[in-house]
Amino acid sequence: MTTLTDHEPRRAATRTDAVVLDGVTKTYKSKAGQVDALRGITHAFASSTFTAVMGPSGSGKSTLLQCAAGLDRPTKGKVIVAGTDLAKLNEVALTTMRRSTMGFVFQSYNLLPALTVFDNVALPLRLAGKRPSRGEVLATLAQVGLDGHHGRRPAELSGGQQQRVAIARALIARPQVVFADEPTGALDRTTSHQVLDLLRTSVDEQGHTIAMVTHDPVAASYAHSVIFLEDGRLVGSLQHGSASQIAAMMSELER
Repeated sequence: MTTLTDHEPRRAATRTDAVVLDGVTKTYKSKAGQVDALRGITHAFASSTFTAVMGPSGSGKSTLLQCAAGLDRPTKGKVIVAGTDLAKLNEVALTTMRRSTMGFVFQSYNLLPALTVFDNVALPLRLAGKRPSRGEVLATLAQVGLDGHHGRRPAELSGGQQQRVAIARALIARPQVVFADEPTGALDRTTSHQVLDLLRTSVDEQGHTIAMVTHDPVAASYAHSVIFLEDGRLVGSLQHGSASQIAAMMSELER
């Protein structure tokens, strides 16, 4: 397994970094004792980049994403998002920041079934106390290829269309960073490619920053870089890797 320093030397955080993890450790208590889900992770996600996070089951991928997004607080270390140390925020301030600075895309879509597509997309702005314009919501839906679907409800859409709604909802507030947890895990191959194209385009053309957890080397190949976790540690990275290169590195980890 190629080490992190061979691929991407650790560097000092800069003002252009969207998310910085500095010595992040997350320990959970269980009946069997303490479990270290993350062990001193240090990594900076540069602005306007697409990073995939990979590793074997139980390596700490989702925990890393949750700590980076402020959904869970690290036991040790520091998380800085858009220049703000999340540890200095109380729960109300943290929720406010997530609504204004972060977007989220999950495998299960997490759309509200009683709301129309329009209202699902507008929801983050309304929760932030803003009144989204009709044009703003429709333009965001057009951006993800859902023109004319604003009056439908989630149950009337395919899985791929529902994920597009979830992406539109994540992008409507123009967040500085989007966290995606297995966003194509429930989709077929063709639909997965369409969703990944959308995510990559949002980075390349709109300047978003995306951190995506995935188990799929093909999905990871859409990212600018891939970081690899093993037993809660950051053990490697790959820049502009092909699906076969990423799969080979994963095979080494899973031996």
